[in-house]
Amino acid sequence: MEPLNHLESFVQSAEGGSFSEAARRLGLTPAAVSKNVARLEARLRLRLFQRSTRSLTLTEGGERFLAQIGGALATLREAVAGVDTDDGQPSGTLKVSMGQAFGREHVLPLMGGFLARYPAIVPDWHFDNQQVDLVGEGFDAAIGGGIELPAGLVARELARIHVVAVASPAYMQGRKPPRHPSDLAALDTLMRRSSPTGRVRSWTLRRVRGAGGGEGESEVSVELPRPRAIFNDPEAIAHAALMGLGVAMLPMPFVERGLRSGELLRLLPDWYQDAGAVWLYYPSKKLLPPKTRVFIDFVLERFREERFAQRMQVA
Repeated sequence: MEPLNHLESFVQSAEGGSFSEAARRLGLTPAAVSKNVARLEARLRLRLFQRSTRSLTLTEGGERFLAQIGGALATLREAVAGVDTDDGQPSGTLKVSMGQAFGREHVLPLMGGFLARYPAIVPDWHFDNQQVDLVGEGFDAAIGGGIELPAGLVARELARIHVVAVASPAYMQGRKPPRHPSDLAALDTLMRRSSPTGRVRSWTLRRVRGAGGGEGESEVSVELPRPRAIFNDPEAIAHAALMGLGVAMLPMPFVERGLRSGELLRLLPDWYQDAGAVWLYYPSKKLLPPKTRVFIDFVLERFREERFAQRMQVA
């Protein structure tokens, strides 16, 4: 069998598209990766890549060889990861990606209990609102929403997230509470600009099932005049609402604490938006590293115990 580092250099170069990217993933120099691939080609008597100064592409034989060894190499990695323990306890660095505000508010508080149970694991948690390449960037897991699910990933739903209308008591003092979504047009609104499209997001609200005797409209699009302010970050909108600057439509993870403390008021309790789900993502391996498996189980257990899914929904 060829040395594992030769095969790893080939696979990472094929997946990353360059020797430089493979070197970054493997902690080697580009020259070392290139030499490993050249030795593999010499041993196989097969050219695996077409090389140029700007690109690295697989030959037909290289594509065929990658398909043949990909699964076997993954099995070897999993076997090595399976013994990544310290005195029988899961250990190693646990690289996880999560949204900034969601991670700080709902995942970071779990760290104390997790470390107490698994002291040999070192969390390497990345708080970033940008989507990551879970496999390509070497993450063990990710928590968030809206990630495309390519082959090789598993997604476990943590909760459906509802968006609700909120304002501070100071802002609502002396103002008439809205009774219908159309009444929001008479109030100062704090709007969100979509980072991908640059557009200001409109407000379309659904009626809670069974509210109002089940009569009337089930969904309403609100025509809003000029907003009081526009932000591209929901956490900033939440702070602005707490400051008494106006009414906001915000996901429950951003406002739950304020609603519990009374710093925010829920407006239009019979109406909400559905923002989709928040998921726990991880590679679909038969033999997950112990550090990843216990993290997945721990998060699912704690979110279930704390009734997180129920708290994030109003319907």
